[in-house]
Amino acid sequence: MIILGLTGSIGMGKSTTAQMFAEEGVPVYDADAAVHALYEPGGAAVDPVGAAFPGVVKDGAIDRAALGQAVFGNAEAIKRLETIVHPLVREAQAQFLRRNLERKSDLVVLDIPLLFETGANTFMDAVVVVSAPADVQRARVLARPGMTEDKFEAILAKQRPDAEKRAKADFVVNTGLGLEEARAQVRAILSVIREDALAPAAS
Repeated sequence: MIILGLTGSIGMGKSTTAQMFAEEGVPVYDADAAVHALYEPGGAAVDPVGAAFPGVVKDGAIDRAALGQAVFGNAEAIKRLETIVHPLVREAQAQFLRRNLERKSDLVVLDIPLLFETGANTFMDAVVVVSAPADVQRARVLARPGMTEDKFEAILAKQRPDAEKRAKADFVVNTGLGLEEARAQVRAILSVIREDALAPAAS
C-alpha cells in the first residue's frame, strides 16, 4: 500500500485538494477532522484537555474558541496541548492505515497540515504539497470569519515557508490556477504513482 502525504500552508487549498483525491476513489485520512472528533462529546481528548485547560469544556465538548484563547501566543500552553493531542491523533492515523491494509487499498492519502514540521514526511512513500501564489493565499485566509493579520502571521510563523515545502515535495499542486486545473494535476499525480507502482522492479 502506497502512503501519499498531503500538506500545504494555510489558505493554499489543501482541504479542497484532499477532497479531489477522495473523489478519485482514494481513501483520505484528515488529521484536522481527527482532532475535531477527539474534541466532540465522548472524544478521547475532552477529559485530558479539559483538565489541562479549565473552562474549555462546554456541553461535553471542547470549545475550540475558548481553547484557542487559552493557548494563543503561549508556547508552553501549546506544547502542553500537543503532548495530549498528538498521540491520540497518531493512534487515529494508525487505525486508518490498519483498516485500509485489511481492505487491500493500493493507495491512501494522509492529509497532515504540519507534515514537515512534525517529521511525518519521513514515513511517506511520496509527498504532495499544495501551493498557491502568496497574494492568493493571503486573500483567501483574510476572508475567513474572525481572521486578522496578526492571527495569519502567527499561523504562518508556525509553518515551514511554502518555498521550503515545495523544494521537499515529490509533487506540487498549484491551486492558484483554478479548480479544474488542480483536479487535472491530482489525476496526473495518481497516474504517475500507479504507473510507478506497477512498473517491474529493476534487476
